[in-house]
Amino acid sequence: MPLLPNNKSFSDSSTVEKLLVHQLLWMLLLRVILYTLILGLSGYLQAGKFNVTVLPPHLLFLFILVIYVASISSGLILLKTNTPLRHFGLKQILLDTLFVSILVYYTGSSNSIFSPIYFFPIIAGGLIMPRLGGLIAAGAATLQFAVVLLLEYYQFFPAFLKVPFYENGQDIFATLNLFAVYGLIFFLTAILSSLFAGRLRKTEDALSDSVRDYDRLSLLYKQIFDDISTGIITTDTKNRITSVNNAAEHITGYSSRDLLHEKFHYFFPNVTFSALGSRHSAEIIRKNNEQTRIGYSYARLQYSQVLNNEKEDDTPAHCENCKVITIQDISEIERMEKQMQQTEKLAAIGQMSAGIAHDFRNPLTAISGSAQVLDSELSQMHSTQSQVNSELVAIILRESNRLSNTVSDFLKFARPEHAEKDWFSFRRCLDEVIEVAEMDSEWPTTMQLELLTDDITDIWADQYQIFTILNHLLQNGLAFVPLGQEQIRIIAKEVQINTHKDVIIITVEDNGPGIAQGREEKIFEPFYTRRVDGTGLGLAIVKQMIEEHGGTIEAGKSFLGGAKFIVTLPLPQEL
Repeated sequence: MPLLPNNKSFSDSSTVEKLLVHQLLWMLLLRVILYTLILGLSGYLQAGKFNVTVLPPHLLFLFILVIYVASISSGLILLKTNTPLRHFGLKQILLDTLFVSILVYYTGSSNSIFSPIYFFPIIAGGLIMPRLGGLIAAGAATLQFAVVLLLEYYQFFPAFLKVPFYENGQDIFATLNLFAVYGLIFFLTAILSSLFAGRLRKTEDALSDSVRDYDRLSLLYKQIFDDISTGIITTDTKNRITSVNNAAEHITGYSSRDLLHEKFHYFFPNVTFSALGSRHSAEIIRKNNEQTRIGYSYARLQYSQVLNNEKEDDTPAHCENCKVITIQDISEIERMEKQMQQTEKLAAIGQMSAGIAHDFRNPLTAISGSAQVLDSELSQMHSTQSQVNSELVAIILRESNRLSNTVSDFLKFARPEHAEKDWFSFRRCLDEVIEVAEMDSEWPTTMQLELLTDDITDIWADQYQIFTILNHLLQNGLAFVPLGQEQIRIIAKEVQINTHKDVIIITVEDNGPGIAQGREEKIFEPFYTRRVDGTGLGLAIVKQMIEEHGGTIEAGKSFLGGAKFIVTLPLPQEL
């Protein structure tokens, strides 16, 4: 019969209660089995010529029927009601001692062959309630047996029972001796059963702790095995897959049901086990026929496995070719590595180009200066040839200036300057941008320029870079507006995004053809341009400077019909 463990062996009281109910049901079943055997034994003794006292058949069947009814009723009460389990168990133990006492009394008292049945409730009590159950049962058995001996001593027997008057019924010393011997045996049995139960309880506690620790480690292993981002696959001596984790399923696209017990190289044909522990890469075909690259490594898996052979028992053998393989999807990593290498190449080219562009400046300055002097001298001449030469010099000056602007833009993009932020007047900066633009000979006299900047006064930014940003956006709009119907609108306002963040939003829009759908992000890439005389660096420089300020720029459709650029610049937060 299993023991009742203490609270240390179980996590909650419900488990203890379920185990105690199970033990009590076993005790009721053993009671029924025991007295059924007694019924059979009594019938056998009655049929033979044995000098023993047994109950008459009708009383014996009545006694067994009472035990059956009591056991079944107790089982139903135990299962259907919320009776206190320990009190219920104690009552059943006392009831068992009473059944034994009745049986002993009606089968010869001190000479009854059924006196050893007293040990059943004593041992059961010691096992179910290790500390007090056995002692309570022993005390109840001793007192009830004393009553039986007293009834025998005073020769008080039922009329239907034909029993002789035994010698110990007439001798008080024999009766006391019998009582002392049985009482001592009862209590010794109770103590031994309690000690035995205690030992078993400690053993069960230790076993429960070991099982719980093993289950905890098993759960931890399974959780680590399933949650780790690296795919893990194990194989046996025949190179068949024995286990896979969730990451391996995700990388390959196959479920564990597809992979388990299959040949490893059926799914990984390009994986070779040449150098132990080193990192390799290979291509695999996922379940959806998509090709991907994995990085993998493997190690020997040292453990003993049971191999079925022709011997009578299964013998453990060493797994020589078992492996554990780790895999990772490196397709994205390789793509990023290639992108990083490309970026490094572009950076090197950018540095070299910036140096070359810087060296272009001095010759361009000399060419432009010489052309200006030559143009001044030719302007004093009035011949036809001098006019032709003057036009050629004008071309030199125009192209030199354009080339100089291209070099300047390239240097700004290749060597971005750190934003030196300070408070300054946004409207004054905008007026300077417009003033410089209007001084250009190409500024149209029909331009309709709308400025809506009354909501803000000062702005926290680098004034030089903001000047450059506004100038590029203005020149970009000017390049696409229709001739004679030029419209450009500039709006600036301060917006509070939330209680802790304020931003300046600057909008520049025109009535040109606008930006083709799907090109809203591409126009900010370097060297992308639709202008014949453009370098493709203006908007790239604008985006670079705005990101240096921690802001953003977006392109979209204007209500005027053309392009719209929305610049968002953060303001410093108040502490």
